[in-house]
Amino acid sequence: MLTYNNRLKKLILPEYGRNIQNMVDYCMTLENRDERNDCAAAIVDAMRTLFPPTGDPEEYERKLWDHVIIMSDFSLDIDTPYECVIPDTFDEGPDPVPMERPGTLAYRHYGKLIPSLIDTACHMEEGEERDALITLVANQMKKTLLAANPEGVDDSRIYKDLRYLSHGQIYAEPETIRILDFKQAPTPSGKKKRKK
Repeated sequence: MLTYNNRLKKLILPEYGRNIQNMVDYCMTLENRDERNDCAAAIVDAMRTLFPPTGDPEEYERKLWDHVIIMSDFSLDIDTPYECVIPDTFDEGPDPVPMERPGTLAYRHYGKLIPSLIDTACHMEEGEERDALITLVANQMKKTLLAANPEGVDDSRIYKDLRYLSHGQIYAEPETIRILDFKQAPTPSGKKKRKK
């Protein structure tokens, strides 16, 4: 009758395969310490043959001995050329990655740049330069909305969002700010045209 792998003991380090794990399990059954040391050295040689060293040879050798100890579930009593790895090393997780948590964005689909540009426009003096910036921002808002909703976007929504994000400081109308019509670019079909 066949024995399926899902019925066997789970591999601790599956990258080495079941044969290396069986060698480590056998090494743990040996009662003589010298025999265990010789067996562990033979296992490390087999691992080195299966996975040739890359990078620093000293570091690689240490890693192989550590992996033998780990595969024995830290219970193999042998003399290693390096300080043995201890299970407490793996108990503590990695340090958390520092990430800037964004504040609550009123309209997440616009991201952080659009509200920042609107805030900049609010602090500018009235004039052509401010109107040009507001027009650019409004057109970018439409592009962003079209990316999320390719069926189309009503310009009145852009004017309303501009007013909301500027806290009423920017009152945009079709007469003052012209929003362009953008067309969705056709998606490539993936088929190459044949030359005639």
